[in-house]
Amino acid sequence: MARKKKNEKKDDENLLLNTHIADAGEVIDQQIVDALEINYMPYAMSVILSRAIPEIDGFKPSHRKLLYTMYKMNLLGSSRTKSANIVGQTMRLNPHGDASIYETMVRLARGNESLLNPYVDSKGNFGKAYSRDMHYAAARYTEAKLEPICNELFRDIDKNTVDFVDNYDSSTKEPSLLPVTFPSILANVSLGIAVGMASSICSFNLTELCETTIELIKNQDHVVIDTMPAPDFVGGGTILYDRKSMQEIYDTGRGGIKVRAKYTYDKSCNCIDIKEIPPTTTAEAIIDKIIERIKAGTLKEISDIRDETDKSGLKITIDLKRGVDADKLMQKLYKSTPLEDTFSCNFNVLIDGSPKVLGVKELLLEWIRFRGRCVYRRISFDLQKAKDKLHLLKGLEKILLDIDKAIAIIRKTEEESDVVPNLMVGFGIDKIQAEYVAEIKLRHLNREYIMKRLRDIEELEKSIADMEDTLSSKAKIRKVIIKELEQVIKKYGAPRKSDILEVSEIESDEQIEEIPDYPVTVFFTKDGYFKKITPQSLRMSGEQKLKENDVIIETIETTNNKELLFFTDKCQVYKAKVDDFADTKASVLGDYVPSKLEMEEGENTVYCAVLDDKGTGFMLFLYENGKLAKVSLSSYLTKTNRKKLIKAYSDKSPLAAIMQIEADRDIVIETTGGRYLLFNTEIVLPKAMKDTIGVSCFTLKRNNKISVMREHRVGEFVKDNRYRAKSLPSTGALLSTEDAALKNNFTLDGFDA
Repeated sequence: MARKKKNEKKDDENLLLNTHIADAGEVIDQQIVDALEINYMPYAMSVILSRAIPEIDGFKPSHRKLLYTMYKMNLLGSSRTKSANIVGQTMRLNPHGDASIYETMVRLARGNESLLNPYVDSKGNFGKAYSRDMHYAAARYTEAKLEPICNELFRDIDKNTVDFVDNYDSSTKEPSLLPVTFPSILANVSLGIAVGMASSICSFNLTELCETTIELIKNQDHVVIDTMPAPDFVGGGTILYDRKSMQEIYDTGRGGIKVRAKYTYDKSCNCIDIKEIPPTTTAEAIIDKIIERIKAGTLKEISDIRDETDKSGLKITIDLKRGVDADKLMQKLYKSTPLEDTFSCNFNVLIDGSPKVLGVKELLLEWIRFRGRCVYRRISFDLQKAKDKLHLLKGLEKILLDIDKAIAIIRKTEEESDVVPNLMVGFGIDKIQAEYVAEIKLRHLNREYIMKRLRDIEELEKSIADMEDTLSSKAKIRKVIIKELEQVIKKYGAPRKSDILEVSEIESDEQIEEIPDYPVTVFFTKDGYFKKITPQSLRMSGEQKLKENDVIIETIETTNNKELLFFTDKCQVYKAKVDDFADTKASVLGDYVPSKLEMEEGENTVYCAVLDDKGTGFMLFLYENGKLAKVSLSSYLTKTNRKKLIKAYSDKSPLAAIMQIEADRDIVIETTGGRYLLFNTEIVLPKAMKDTIGVSCFTLKRNNKISVMREHRVGEFVKDNRYRAKSLPSTGALLSTEDAALKNNFTLDGFDA
């Protein structure tokens, strides 16, 4: 048995090896252009025409198939049903899988808050468009039906207003377009990415949209922007309005619309509540960006940020530090976070099967043309029905004028099949009329019935005349469209959700960032550590904590809004704000400046200077070759926010000492050989060039080096003239016996380092 099975398996394998599939595995020589035309172009056209680009009724095929399925399921004006039922039924028209169908329904639902005028009345968790992480529930848990506004999508759809086409397997019919009674193409946001093109249409307020369409029907020269000044988004927000750029979008169908979040300030808890955000972002993206900016040190006004979104809607709460101006902080956040974002417009729509980018006015005129065809076809349908009914009543009228004759004909007819022909001959009517008469019940052969039918004939004749008159007049068809638009405004119109803010009203404050200003004392150590302490903390502090063998070389009293210059041993200077460093205490080491300012590897700080916004004062650079450079601090001011300046001082000779002075004053230079030089800095001319080599200042003796450069202290020397130089360079002088004794006293009293 086992051997038999083994032989059968071997035979099957031989059969497979000997089987030849035509063209399988063969390499054919084909031009790339032919491959693109045969394989790629049909796919591209399918995506453009049947998937990604909306048509003049405002819908993509997937939307239209879903809504029409719900309409056929009697979900307009009835109770909700499970979303899974809707998805299953829609697959008869849209065979792309239940997941994509359900996602389409989610975007159309009121609960998702994607559309300004939602089409699906939802119950359950449908997620939120403003949240990246709030996912919708599965289709088996949620319920849905059509919103009342969908009456305007399907009105008179059964009256030949639009064409019907076969579905994908020709088992049923579906509408190629929906006979919408308002310009739905501009009533809701529509986004789509096709092959080689895309579509991005913003939403407009329904009332403004319908009123503008009415004005265009009355006068094609109407200026659209006068009655419809800007888009309106479901999430609200504030549109930054510039009429010129908005007009360009209206004319070309392309451009960008800036939208800002709206906020309120709660003084009681010192926090900002954001409840409306731009349509192009999410709450999580905003929070992530703000946290990123806080970590980078560019947002120091915020103490906490959290998402407080609940059933009542979106809410992002930002807790502020004490003394922070909420309005100025928001201006800063608008510049650096998605709280202000741009909606890119690309009004690409399929018109008669061809993609076209149209302006708002052109798009509305195309819709008016489309709606005009729908109204014409509906009236033509009603006219034909009325004529058919009138034809029947005309036959009935002849019978009713002589009922006795009709009864006699029927009674004398021997066979039932001869009743209709005999009535046709007896009264001169056609077969359709005779069939209708033959079906009348005996109970209707009374005076009341006869009079009603005669009145119906009069009314039908009048109605037919009106319809024929309407069909022959474009003006009357336009009046019908206007009347329908007025009804839409009355039933579904709502106030704007997005505010409009003129760009000219926005404060053009370049200095958006306002740094809190308060007194501080800063400490800078030999090893490059920096700390900032407020006067209150300093009074309560004990001994300054330092690294082993480290010492404080600078103690500066300044304010929090000043700028710092950190000079390094590589002839560079790094700029920072005092505010960039956190308030701290004496019990901490402070910030390591080379790491904080991301200096080059092996680069060390040698001096810290405080720079005000006017650049008053000077920097003194004393080099080992005895030359002194006096550079104006204004040379270190920059119009841009540059963080590093090269050639901060000369590299021709090693730096011996560096010092900042606010104005010219007496300074003392000491050498290792015990020589002292006293002079006023006014005898040294200031230079604008930072890397100037300076002027000769001290003529050094052999093996002597400069050890100290400092401000002159009153009473430091018994006779100042002994060391004061009237001109430079100078060799200085050795300390006299009296001055040596005086120096020892200064040291013992703690005045000398």
